[in-house]
Amino acid sequence: MAIPVVEPEHYPQQLKAKRDTITRRFAHLHPPPLEVFASPPSHFRQRCEFRLWHEGDDLFYAMFEVDPADLGSKKIVRLDQYPVASRRINELMPQLIEALRGDTVLRRKLFQVEFLTTLAGEALITLIYHRPLDDTWEQKARALQERLNVMIIGRARKQRRVLERDHVWERLALDDDREFVYQQVENSFTQPNAEVGRKMLSWAREVTRGSQQGDLVELYCGNGNFTVALAENFRRVLATEISRTAVASAQVNLAANGIDNAVVARMSAEEFAQALADKKAGEKGGRRVSAMALEDYAFTTVLVDPPRAGLDESSCEQLRDYSRIVYISCNPDTLLINLEQLKDTHAIARMALFDQFPWTDHCECGVLLERRTV
Repeated sequence: MAIPVVEPEHYPQQLKAKRDTITRRFAHLHPPPLEVFASPPSHFRQRCEFRLWHEGDDLFYAMFEVDPADLGSKKIVRLDQYPVASRRINELMPQLIEALRGDTVLRRKLFQVEFLTTLAGEALITLIYHRPLDDTWEQKARALQERLNVMIIGRARKQRRVLERDHVWERLALDDDREFVYQQVENSFTQPNAEVGRKMLSWAREVTRGSQQGDLVELYCGNGNFTVALAENFRRVLATEISRTAVASAQVNLAANGIDNAVVARMSAEEFAQALADKKAGEKGGRRVSAMALEDYAFTTVLVDPPRAGLDESSCEQLRDYSRIVYISCNPDTLLINLEQLKDTHAIARMALFDQFPWTDHCECGVLLERRTV
């Protein structure tokens, strides 16, 4: 991969290029004007991971990128600072290296470091080793944890030592003066750009207002990022997610925010689609499906936030059953394929570009689709 080159003075041109690309690619679907949500041009990532490279007595953070002179190989790039990472991460990077450099216990066979931070500066550091971790390591790590005012986790093969806790608590203040708190678990997916994440949640809340008489079904809900923020816009919410860790975190986040009208079910989007099909056919599903009491819901809106592969044809076809579709996409290529499939029954009412990853070609999009009346 290419390591981003951060040049804040050029950010407006970079963002314009993304805007122009998305506008051009989706123009034939006749969306309204694209809404564009910018990122801070630097220090926007709240989580990062680095290899830790040892050279004699020295050690440093490293990333790898393709060598332009030899596309079949990668070169090591030393990183003393990383301007895309949060200010808290950049503050901790030299402090951690300094502490590790003279400590033979903590640095021995340490090969990777992961940082997870919040907008308020809470920080969790994961140290990953090619050796077992013993009580001597833990004693040293606890002293380091206190010295840096962070939380530390040690990982090795079949080992995970959590010294305090395995998560941080992020607080996101939205544009409508609502604030939500999220448990973000180490080694689990969270939106890395918290400032743009706030804008995504604010946009999703805005486009789903006025839905209190209907219910929302959310597919690929992760840790409940959208579930928490959108619940008050609906009578009831049913969210599905296949990852056991994410489901547990989503349930914690619902409780932490006092959300009592949402349920998270551990099942895939495909399983849920089949459950709905069985319901329509008057058939009974398995135990997990029956426990959801689908007959109690009146779904008017569906929110999908699929992986880069997008929705398969069958799953996309299921979306036609809903009056409104909120589609969050991390891949414009697969988003376009899915929107092409839906264009005869649904029209684009709102479309947004969220610049989650400045200095890359990556584009995150949000689309509101409404059923055509004619």
